[in-house]
Amino acid sequence: MIKYNKKIIAGVIFLSLTFTGCNEILDEEPRTNYTVEYFNTEQGINQGVTSLYRHLRLLYGNGYFMSNCQNGTDESTYGQQADGNFKELDMSGNGNITPSTFPPSMVWNSVFPYINTANGIIEKGPSFGIAESLISEARFFRAFDYFLLVQTYGGVPLDLGSGELAFNIAPSATSVRNTVPEVYSKAIFPDLKKAIENLPASPRVTGGVTKNVAKLFLAKAYLTYGWWLQNPNDIPTYPEAARTDPDGHNAQWYFQQAYDIALEGINNPGPYSLQPTYYDVNVGSNDRNSECMLYADHTSSSSYYNESDPVGFGSGWSPDNFAAWMQTWNYTNIKSSKSSTTWDAGSSVQRAATQTLGRPWVRMCPTIGVIKNTFADKTNDSRYDGTFVTSYRGNWNKEATGLTNIPVLYNANNLPVQPNDPILTFLNDDSQTPTYPSGAGQSGVGAGTLPGRADWVIAPNGISRMVFPGLWKIGTYRTDNGNGLGFPNAGLTRPFNAAKFSEFYFIAAEAAVKGASGAMSARDLINVIRARAGKWKFNNAQNVTYTADNSAAMIAATPSTITIDYILAERSREYYGEFYRWYDLVRTQKWQEYAATYQIGGSNYGDHTPQTVTRTIQKFHYLRPIPQSQLDAMEVSPDIKAKYQNPGYN
Repeated sequence: MIKYNKKIIAGVIFLSLTFTGCNEILDEEPRTNYTVEYFNTEQGINQGVTSLYRHLRLLYGNGYFMSNCQNGTDESTYGQQADGNFKELDMSGNGNITPSTFPPSMVWNSVFPYINTANGIIEKGPSFGIAESLISEARFFRAFDYFLLVQTYGGVPLDLGSGELAFNIAPSATSVRNTVPEVYSKAIFPDLKKAIENLPASPRVTGGVTKNVAKLFLAKAYLTYGWWLQNPNDIPTYPEAARTDPDGHNAQWYFQQAYDIALEGINNPGPYSLQPTYYDVNVGSNDRNSECMLYADHTSSSSYYNESDPVGFGSGWSPDNFAAWMQTWNYTNIKSSKSSTTWDAGSSVQRAATQTLGRPWVRMCPTIGVIKNTFADKTNDSRYDGTFVTSYRGNWNKEATGLTNIPVLYNANNLPVQPNDPILTFLNDDSQTPTYPSGAGQSGVGAGTLPGRADWVIAPNGISRMVFPGLWKIGTYRTDNGNGLGFPNAGLTRPFNAAKFSEFYFIAAEAAVKGASGAMSARDLINVIRARAGKWKFNNAQNVTYTADNSAAMIAATPSTITIDYILAERSREYYGEFYRWYDLVRTQKWQEYAATYQIGGSNYGDHTPQTVTRTIQKFHYLRPIPQSQLDAMEVSPDIKAKYQNPGYN
C-alpha cells in the first residue's frame, strides 16, 4: 500500500491562480510548509509522485463525483433526501446545471494542481537522476487527468502559465483553452505512449501504475477520440475545432488502435487477470485482487495514512470513501414486533459496518428500469446479486441496548423471525403482487406482505425514491466488527477502483463493433465477460454458499450480432455504481436516447405507483460547464470570459 501523510498543508507552489482547488504534495515526513525550494530536491520530486496517487481520493469514492457520473443517466435518479447536488443533475426540472453546480466542477477543480505537479516531475526529475520509470508514473497521471478533463469539458488549457505542459510557479490570472485534438495529440497520447515504454510490467508499489494500466487508458483514449472524430449524432465541441486529426488519421484508424492495444493488454496481462466469479471481484474480503488495476486506496489500520479517522464519524467529503452512502436507504426504519399478540415495534435491522448495510444518506436510487430491464436475468447472471442488496437481515442481537436479549421477533403476517433471517426482501420480478399498506404500515417503511412469508416484501414496480435496493458491491466492509455492529459511520476503508482488467474486453469489443478487426470478434470478447458472470460462488440474497456454472446459458443468450446498445447494456451490468455511466453515454452519444425518461415511485413511505419522469437533455449538455470559480479567478474582459465558457451555460 502507498503510504500517505495525513498532514496536508496548502503551499504557494504548482498552482496557477486561474485554477482553484487544493494544492498538495504529500510527504512521508510531517512538514509545516511546501515550497518551490522543496520541490527543487530529489525528495520533493519523489513525494510529488506519491501525491499523484493520493489525488485519486479526491474523486474516486467521493459521493458527489458519483452524482456527476450517474445521476441523470438511465442508471440513477435522485433519492428522497437529495439536495441540489443530485436533483440538478437529474435533468428533470428540479433545477438546472449551471457553472455554479458543484459536482460537474469537481474534475476541473481537483486535477489541475496535480497536472502541474506532474509537469514539475517530468521537467525536473532528470536533473536529479530520477529514473524514467518513475517519471513515467507522472506522465501517466498527467494523461489520466487530461483524459478526464477532455471527456468532461471538451478542450482545456495545456498552458498553466509558463507554456504548454510546462511547470508553473508564477501566479497567472489568464487562461486559454486548447482544442480537443490538441489535448489528445499533445498531452494524452504522447504521455501514455511514453509511459507504456518505460513503466514496469509489475507495479513498483501495491496498486501502482504499470505498462498495462497505461495500455488500458491509451486504448480507451483512442476509442473515445475515434468516436469524437466520427461524431455520429452531431454533438458540438468546444472550443470549436474541425473533426480532423492533426496526425492525419481517421476515426477507423483510432478504433483499430484501440482494439489492438486492448488485445495486447489481454494477451500480455502481467500480474492482472479476471477473477473466477463476479462475486470474487467485489466482495470486500477480496479487495485489491488481480482484476483491480488502479484504485484510490484506504486503510483501517491507521488514521495517519488513511487521512481520516477510520473508526470515527466520516466527513462525507474527500479523501474519505463514502460513495456507497449515497445509494443506501434508511433501512434502520424497518420494524418488527417484540410481541406475537400486539404490535410492539422495534428496529430489527440496525446500522452496521457490513457490506450489505452501512450508513444511509438516501441521495440517489436506481430507476425501475435498472432493476427490471438492465438486470432482467437474475437467475443465470450473477451480477444483479453481486451488485445490489436485496435482502435486509435481522441483526438486533448485536445492538448494545433494547432488543439484544430477545431471541425472536414477529414480522410480516405476524410470523416469527430470528437474527440473520430476512426481514425485508426486494422481489426479483413482478409476478407476485404484494399487499401494501397505506403509508408506512407496520413495517415502518411501507413494505408489503405475501401469504406465508415472514419477510416484508417490495416488488420491482414498487421501488421508490424512499425505499430501493442498496449497493452491495461498493458497500461498507470491515474486519474489526467483532461481535458488534462495528463502525458504520466512518468513511469506508476499502479501496475504490478506478480501473479494472475486465475493461480491456469491453474496449476491444466496442472497437470491433466500430469496425476494428482481429483475432477475437466482439461476440467472443463479450462472451468472456458473460461466461464469468454465469459462475456463482455465493448467493448474497440467500446469504448462502451457492455453486453454479451458467456460462453455457449466458453464452447461448448472447446475440449473434453485437451492437453498441448491447455493449452499453453489458457495461451497465458489469460496472453499475462505479462512476462509468455518464462517460459511457457521452462517448457513444447515447445519453439523450437512453435517459430521456425513467420510472420511479414517489418520496414517501407507501409510494409504490411508478411515475414516469421526463428529462430535458440537450446537445450542449454533453459537455459540463466550466466552473464559475474558474471564471471568477480570471482577470480578463467579460467577453473573453463568455467565450471561455462552454456554449449553453452563459
